[in-house]
Amino acid sequence: MTDQSDFIVVGSGIAGLRSAVALAPAGRVAILTKDRITESNTEYAQGGIAVVLNDDDDITLHYQDTIEAGAGLCDEEAVSILVEEGPRYILEMIDHGAEFDRKAGELAFTREAAHSRRRILHAHGDATGREIVRALVAWSKQISNIEFLPHACTQSLIVKDGRCLGVTYVEPETYKIRALYARAVLLATGGAGQLYLHTTNPDVATGDGQAMAYRAGAVVADLEFVQFHPTALALPKAPRFLLSEAMRGEGGILLNREGERFMPRYDERAELAPRDVVSRSIYFEMQRTSEPVVYLDLRHLDRPFVRDRFPQIFRTCLLYNINITRDLIPVSPAAHYIMGGVRTDTYGRTTLAGLYAAGEVACTGVHGANRLASNSLLEGLVFGARAGAVAAGEAAAEIERAEPRDWDIGEIADWRIESAARAEVRQVMWDNVGIVREETGLRDALEALEKIASRPLNTRSWNFVTLARLVTEAALSRRESRGAHYRSDYPVRNDEQFQKHTLQQRSSGK
Repeated sequence: MTDQSDFIVVGSGIAGLRSAVALAPAGRVAILTKDRITESNTEYAQGGIAVVLNDDDDITLHYQDTIEAGAGLCDEEAVSILVEEGPRYILEMIDHGAEFDRKAGELAFTREAAHSRRRILHAHGDATGREIVRALVAWSKQISNIEFLPHACTQSLIVKDGRCLGVTYVEPETYKIRALYARAVLLATGGAGQLYLHTTNPDVATGDGQAMAYRAGAVVADLEFVQFHPTALALPKAPRFLLSEAMRGEGGILLNREGERFMPRYDERAELAPRDVVSRSIYFEMQRTSEPVVYLDLRHLDRPFVRDRFPQIFRTCLLYNINITRDLIPVSPAAHYIMGGVRTDTYGRTTLAGLYAAGEVACTGVHGANRLASNSLLEGLVFGARAGAVAAGEAAAEIERAEPRDWDIGEIADWRIESAARAEVRQVMWDNVGIVREETGLRDALEALEKIASRPLNTRSWNFVTLARLVTEAALSRRESRGAHYRSDYPVRNDEQFQKHTLQQRSSGK
């Protein structure tokens, strides 16, 4: 690969791939991804994709459901774009080979928590994200202008005179740091669940894009709003495997250790309450019973239906000797999705010229303080396409170069030091900046993170601890409870003071 391309896309999930397709007519596109091409949060998305294509549904209802879930912080224009343009892009995906589940030849829709209608499309039961990635990769590979560079970990953005000119990355063959220049750069690096000890996210979801953009001077927004999925498989030697929201949508219930259904005590919507409510309810129930888990119960549902509806989950749980049609499933919440990110407008423009962002790395305001279930894949598709198209039209006429600065912040050869630092960060974040927060814990977290940041860390670890600090600072500054952000010392929503976005930007020299 040469050291330049017309466009750089960092990340190969739904937003990155769809933006690359939009960019390709305007020039060569290099897609950098830190792992294999298909490894992203998109691939692990089970719950489905929300879209109004059902006869008994309406765009206005999807809009209202999204606004309500967002707890007063959704940007209305972004939500309108999401729900109005979503159907067109889903039909486009079907035209390009995406195989969504059907019944009697018609698209099959299901309902999930906080949706007022059955509008969730699935693929192969519980492998929706994987199918969308498959179709998008196949589409991308048919376009000669798109080049993939897997196993290339992007380190930082190259900026000159307030414009992003390219990126630095670790070359997979030599492990040397290289510069790659372009007319425009689009971040689609996904989420940051790995900031926490327990997460449903894959190993690659370390928040690189958010940290790189902040480091380069772009504004980040609403980082305190971290969504914890209520039901992740909770076994001592098992990963926190996601147990889809749809399992409760299809009738699954939550039980405590006494076998009591407890959700109606916390919310009249019970298991179909928004996921932040369900996660907190599980947290409080585990505290009340002094138990590390609660139980998801599907035993009352039709067994063949459960196996067919959740084939991947069924097979995975069997590996741990749990038959989801016969056994109670031990679950607990885990970090899942971050509503905040690099602040963009509805076309993916960041506050840094030449830099665009789409998908979970971005914050358009579409999710507000709490993402409505199954809106994330739709967001990646819609805003990935919009960002790619606008970046293609606004890109610099020529590729400009600049000497990269601070490529390496004390690069350390000993990976054990970096691994230990990250492990400390995850524990601090889980203990103090998790589902329930309060001032003393947040201040303790900041102190611990500042000590970790003072070590001679390499660039990737610097990015990691910096993003953890930003999340913690944002959580400390929002002295209220709203959506996914819950402060036990400020348990009431305060619209008078805090119905606004939290904005953070790196000051010069910091």
